[in-house]
Amino acid sequence: MEAPPPPARALRSSSSGAGDSPSFSSGAGTFVHSLSSILNNPHAARSDAYWSLWGPSTAVAEPAPPSSIPTDSVSRSDFQPYLSTISEPFSRFQDVRNHATTESSAGAEIRGPGQALVACLREVPSLFFKEDFALEEGETFRAACPFSPSPDENAALQERLTQYLDVVEMHLVKEISLRSDSFFEAQGQLQALNGEIVEACVRIRELKETIRILNVNLVDSARQVQEHNAARGNLVALQQKLALILYVNQALSALKLLVAAADCAGALDITDDLQHLLDTDELAGLHCFRHLREQLGASLDTVNSILSAEFLRMAVYDAKAVRSVILSKIKAKTANSINGVEDEVVLDDDESSILRDHLLPLIISLLRTAKLPTVLKVYRDTLTNDMRGAIKITVAELIAVLVARSSDSDLANSERAVDADGGGLSLANKLRSLSSESFVQLLVAIFKVVKAHLLRAAEVKRIVEWIMDNLDGYFAIDSASVTTIASVDAHDNNGQVVAPTTYSRNAPKALLFPGKINDASSPCTSKSFRVDVLRENTEALVAACDAAHARWAKLLGVRALLHPKLKLQEFLSIYDITMAFIAATEKIGGRLGYSIRGTLQSQSKAFLDFQHDSRMAKIKAVLDQETWVSVDVPDEFQAIVVSLSSFDTPASDPELAESEGLEEPLTGNESVQSSPDHPRQDPSETLTAPVHEKKVNSTPQTQSKNASLNEHGKSTSQTLVCRGIGYHMVNCGLILLKMLSEYLDISKCLPVLAPEVVQRVVEILKLFNTRTCQLVLGAGAMQVSGLKSITSKHLALTSQVISFIYAIIPDIRQVLFLKIPESRKVLLFSEIDRVAQDYKTHRDEIHTKLVQIMRERLLANLRKLPQIVENWNSADEIDQQGSQFARSVTKEVSYLHRILSQTLLENDVQAIFRQVVEIFHSHISDGFSKLELTSPQANNRLCRDIQIILGCIRKLPSGNTVESVPNYGLLDELLLEKFGIQTGQ
Repeated sequence: MEAPPPPARALRSSSSGAGDSPSFSSGAGTFVHSLSSILNNPHAARSDAYWSLWGPSTAVAEPAPPSSIPTDSVSRSDFQPYLSTISEPFSRFQDVRNHATTESSAGAEIRGPGQALVACLREVPSLFFKEDFALEEGETFRAACPFSPSPDENAALQERLTQYLDVVEMHLVKEISLRSDSFFEAQGQLQALNGEIVEACVRIRELKETIRILNVNLVDSARQVQEHNAARGNLVALQQKLALILYVNQALSALKLLVAAADCAGALDITDDLQHLLDTDELAGLHCFRHLREQLGASLDTVNSILSAEFLRMAVYDAKAVRSVILSKIKAKTANSINGVEDEVVLDDDESSILRDHLLPLIISLLRTAKLPTVLKVYRDTLTNDMRGAIKITVAELIAVLVARSSDSDLANSERAVDADGGGLSLANKLRSLSSESFVQLLVAIFKVVKAHLLRAAEVKRIVEWIMDNLDGYFAIDSASVTTIASVDAHDNNGQVVAPTTYSRNAPKALLFPGKINDASSPCTSKSFRVDVLRENTEALVAACDAAHARWAKLLGVRALLHPKLKLQEFLSIYDITMAFIAATEKIGGRLGYSIRGTLQSQSKAFLDFQHDSRMAKIKAVLDQETWVSVDVPDEFQAIVVSLSSFDTPASDPELAESEGLEEPLTGNESVQSSPDHPRQDPSETLTAPVHEKKVNSTPQTQSKNASLNEHGKSTSQTLVCRGIGYHMVNCGLILLKMLSEYLDISKCLPVLAPEVVQRVVEILKLFNTRTCQLVLGAGAMQVSGLKSITSKHLALTSQVISFIYAIIPDIRQVLFLKIPESRKVLLFSEIDRVAQDYKTHRDEIHTKLVQIMRERLLANLRKLPQIVENWNSADEIDQQGSQFARSVTKEVSYLHRILSQTLLENDVQAIFRQVVEIFHSHISDGFSKLELTSPQANNRLCRDIQIILGCIRKLPSGNTVESVPNYGLLDELLLEKFGIQTGQ
């Protein structure tokens, strides 16, 4: 330890820690020096004056070195004896002072519990206070004790860790010392509490002794009386329990007997009583009846099974009798129509009454057990399965009989032979091998069986609704809610909702609903329960109808590839029986059969597509083989035209108005009239009459006079009259008319396909028009039909056929649009109008072609005219027949006039020759004007030719007349200009 400082410094140091150090003054030097000498005396005794003199409030000025002492002659060695004497006390003084300073600073920092630990955290690194501190981990160990090869550093590390431990222990001791007062105070309180407890125990012993004395003197006798009374009450309760046990035991025995005897009503009465005992806890605690609830549940299950089986037995129809009757009639060939379906399969009043009498107690018992909805679910599944099974058995029983009778089927015998060679026929192959008539008979039989089942199911549904409607309670369901639950949206053929059979509502309800069914606490009185019953009741009938629809649709699906190939009447028989089946089942079931309607719609569409494709191929083949010669018209085709024209046409419909001499078309506001029956025979097989080219008038009277008998003995005529106008026809035109009639029949018989039929008619009309134009105007018939040339007669007959089709398009449209919704009429109207305009354009092009042919022939003759004129100057005599040019021109135009007059209508002939006359006047006058004639003989010949040509022109039916001169034109003016000859001279 270093030597202590001189006294003056020590004093200065100590005084600086107590207060501020004032400046030294020379005036007080003697006093201060004396005080320092006193205090620095190590041998002087310590007195209290020291503490009072140097207290914290006393400010002592540090003595200044006296100025009288010479500093240069004083050295440290002069004070060495003094220092050696006070060194040890001075060291103790410094230690005490340092310790007091540390204590005061620590006390200033630690002002409350927990602060010592906070100070500890400041002195010791936070690494040692982490929750996951584990020195055995490598990283923690390296952070806390970094390794060093130097022994001094390791020693310093160990010293630092020891110092951390001392600091923690010191602060812990201080923390404990700060809490010592609270600990002693709590200890004092525990001692006081212990004294109070001892005092309370003494008081309790005194009270217990007092109570014992009171019980002995006052309470024992009264308590004995109460105990005897309680014992008597327990004995009475025991007697009642024993009586109850006897009753329950007898009731259980009776319940077993009633269940065994299938007396469900009596069993339910006993079950209700025992269940009431269980619900009121009167049997609680009786170990002998611990299984009573399970026994009642088992009995109820047995009763419900009996009721369910009996209900199903009565509600599900047994179709064996109906199947046997149908099978016998099929064998006897008496079931040939569906007219007997409605008459034979009925449920009379006696059967309804018997069924109601049997079902009433069963339904009431099921209502008491609240199992009616569950039983109705089982009934729905059973009814559905029974429906499928009945249809399957009916098909299996009848298929063998019908297959044996299908020898006259429209299917090929070779197909049946192939099936027979393949071993045993499957059910699907047997169904396909049936003729359409046999298949319809099978459907009729299935219809009867299904209707018998559905009528029984509908009667069961009405009985359940009647019972539920007569229940008493607070939640009666009105008719509107019943209608909503049932979802009855089907109507009969007259648009009326099917009314269920009604029963008498005046019957005493006490007789109808015995037992406790009218109790307000019964589940059957709740609205939700009634809703469930009515829903399941309706769903059972609907499910049966759906099952019947599915089976029927499956039968139709098996023959899906055959039905499109049937004739219209054969397909209609299947379609009609299916629609009758759908209508009857929807009327009974109360819901639409979407699946079977979809199946029927798809097969109808397939039938139409197949028929259309076959007709498109046929008409194309007929057109390719057409020779474009006129044929006689059988009366059946005239009947078709008459049936088309048998509608009155209002003149107020501007959309259907047509030009070019056609009458106003039909609008569809009138009711459709049935067309007369005519045999459906292929025109290509019957139209074999020879070609007639004689001229006929275009009036019905002339047509009837020209009627004759063809080689087959059928009445025929040379023209086909439409709206008083006769049209010459070719074979392909009659076949197209027959096809259009068949399309109309499909539209009438299958109204749902009316829009599709319109599109098919438009397609076949377009094909006929386009192909005809290619074959005639395009000269395609010369390659496909073997014609050497396309003559004016071919063009005239083509014009007649096109004009006829154009004339009947309004009538066809009228019939087709009778069954089409208004929303689709506008688009279909435009399509048919475009087709009609195409036919009109085609007819005008044919007429233009005839005029063009005549013009080309005239130009060819005009090119030969200069050669002919060269011979006029040398000849002496004038040929009265005219020149070769005049003879050729008049011959050709006369021939065209004769051909067109025999074939075309008068208006068409006039329109054509009006253009021919104009061409003749312009071209011939121009050709004659360019001739250079030098001799009078040539002029005479020219004048003669002009007069001959004008004479021929005068006879042409152009309809133009100028000053009473028919077909006046440029040739007349040329004749007047060159030769001075006026017209008519």
